[in-house]
Amino acid sequence: MPQTIARPAHSELLIKKSRFIGCVQPMHDRASAQVVVDALRQAHPGAAHVCWALLAGGQSAAVDDGEPSGTAGRPMLEVLRHHDLEGVLATVVRYFGGVKLGAGGLVRAYTDSVAQALLQAEKITLQRMVTLQCSLPYALEGWLRRELEQAGAQLQNIRHHSSVDMQWSMPQPHSAALVQHLNDGGQGRIAWLPYWPD
Repeated sequence: MPQTIARPAHSELLIKKSRFIGCVQPMHDRASAQVVVDALRQAHPGAAHVCWALLAGGQSAAVDDGEPSGTAGRPMLEVLRHHDLEGVLATVVRYFGGVKLGAGGLVRAYTDSVAQALLQAEKITLQRMVTLQCSLPYALEGWLRRELEQAGAQLQNIRHHSSVDMQWSMPQPHSAALVQHLNDGGQGRIAWLPYWPD
């Protein structure tokens, strides 16, 4: 099951006088990742490279930032994939120490920087969420609110008209059991909505 990380975690390696400063952090999209990378460039004006990799669904990226093609971004991305992560940005700031590492040495350095940061990271399992919507009599509103709270569902929207329309989200694996429980408890008075009515 895919995981993400709870908060940023860092690493620092010194390899043949080059300094590699690694970081892994939660990130949802490429635009947000670019903001972080731009900030790193400003914070480290003397750095030779700011390489990064993002694993975020269709917005994934691998950037070598001037290192030989395929020696930084792609290996960093592979580390994230190997750990079955999603929604994670890996960055490595490199200060060049005057000694060339060669392609194999660069791949190892960038891979190790990300791997070391991941050792410090707290990983959390990603849960696929589902949104459910129903219509019910006013008399059941308080009961349904209590049931949702007990199930750990998050109420998103509620509308009052001739009946009460409620919309909530919850982890998908638990949704079928809750729907069955609500159908039983509501004794046929809950109508499930396929979409949120206008």
